[in-house]
Formats: sequence, structure tokens, C-alpha cells
Amino acid sequence: MTGYGRGEISRGGVTATVEVRGVNNRFLDVTARMPRSLSQREKDVKEIVRTFVSRGGLTVAVTLEEENDGVVPMSVNKSAARSYARLLNDLRKAAKIREQVRLEHLLKFSEVFEVSREEETDERVWGVVGEALRLALEDFNVMRTKEGGQLAGDLERRVRWMDETIVTIERLSKERIPEERQKLNERIGQLLEDKSVIDQNRMELEIALLADKLDVTEECVRFRSHNKFFLEAMVGKEMAGRKLNFLVQEINREVNTIGSKTNDTEIAHLVVKMKEELEKVREQLQNIE
Repeated sequence: MTGYGRGEISRGGVTATVEVRGVNNRFLDVTARMPRSLSQREKDVKEIVRTFVSRGGLTVAVTLEEENDGVVPMSVNKSAARSYARLLNDLRKAAKIREQVRLEHLLKFSEVFEVSREEETDERVWGVVGEALRLALEDFNVMRTKEGGQLAGDLERRVRWMDETIVTIERLSKERIPEERQKLNERIGQLLEDKSVIDQNRMELEIALLADKLDVTEECVRFRSHNKFFLEAMVGKEMAGRKLNFLVQEINREVNTIGSKTNDTEIAHLVVKMKEELEKVREQLQNIE
């Protein structure tokens, strides 16, 4: 489900700002964008996210500001600087370049400067970042909850419309059986001038088989059962996204069976409309956790 959340915490000279953006995804996919000093905390970020979200493509952006009294939390990696200087000099001699190695050349290598190990493992800084992340995720879920309420209303209207439509289909299907029986009698009568040669028992058997093929009562019962479970899952406390997806597959299966059984134009039109509604429901379910 799409959403946005922001959290900011300031404590002990450290200000952490976290922004969370989410888009639809069948699974949980988390991308963390953080300062280099927090790069080793990516796994911790994902663990916190999992306690708030189970589905979606999330981007977590962390901004960190520290009051350091003018002291830069970095140092020169002397060994790396000497090594790069030596390599550049070797390259200059090999290529017979007269220009001398200057400081600006060494500054192109990021390894010359390194963040102090104390900074990288500062639990105090991570504590502020973690708190800001939780605050952002809470804000993110508030937005998703509001959007979810609107989606739930839309889904309920569509499911209830399908419930009403299946009642109409069941009624039309039952009305078709006597009509088909009459049409069958008329067709046989046109083919056979001598009606005395018609085997009435075989005739009744064929009509019974025809009625069984046209009867969609079983499919309608299962359809209503799936719809009932769908509505119950929507108001349940558990995360129902995957369950709702499964139920839509089963509902679609029953609709397809009904469509294959019927030879009535009106029922066929209703089946097409139900498939259209199911496709809309399926698209909306991508937003639900």
C-alpha cells in the first residue's frame, strides 16, 4: 500500500530525520539510504520495518546531523595515502609524464579519508536513528490506515454487488430449465414425424442430464461462501492481504464455471460484468497488507 511517513528526533547533540515512502508490492522489499557511518545498520533498519509492515516496496531515507564543535569525525588513512601516492608516481614514470603528483590527485580516492571506528559503532547515534525510524513508520501506518478505510468501503460495495448478482444468476438458471425442456421437445418433434417411436424414458434422462448441466446451484453456494469469508477477513484483526487474494481466485473459479455452463445471453452478460468487478478487486488487493 502506498504511503509516506516522517520522523525526527533530536537528543544529545544528534538530530536524526527519517522519511519512509511505500509503494505496492506483493512482498516486503526495503531499500535503505543512510549516511556511510550507518551503513552497517541496514539489517537493523529492515528488522525494525518488519515489525510495522509485512508487504510493500519501502524506501527508508535517513539524514543525520551532529553537533561536533568543529571537530570533523574523520581522519587521514596515512597508509592508503602513501600507497596511492606511490602508485601515481609509478604511473607517471611509466607513462613518462612530467607533471608531479599533487594533493588534488590524491583527493580523488575516497579511501584516503576514513570515518573513525568509534563513530561507526556509536550506539548513542543509532539509538536516536532507531527512534526516529519507529516514529516515521507509525506516521506511515496512520496514512495507510486512512487509505485502507477507503479501499475497504470500495471492496465491500463490489463484493455485495456480486452477491446480489449471483442471486439473479441462480434465479435465471432455474427458469431456463423448463424452457430448455420445452425447446428440446419441440426440436425432437420437428425431427421425428412419428412421435410414437420416441423413447420417453431416454427422453427424460436426456432432460435430466441437460438440467444438471444448466444447474449452477452448487457454484452459487460456493460463491456466496467465498464472499462471506472475504467480508469477514476484511474486518478481522489479522493481516488479510494474502487470504483475500486466495479468496478472489476461488470466486473467479466459480464465475468461470458458471459462464461455461450457461447458454443464456442474460446470464453471460452478468458473468462478464462480474469478471470485470473481480479484476478491479484484484487490482485493489495489491494495496492491502
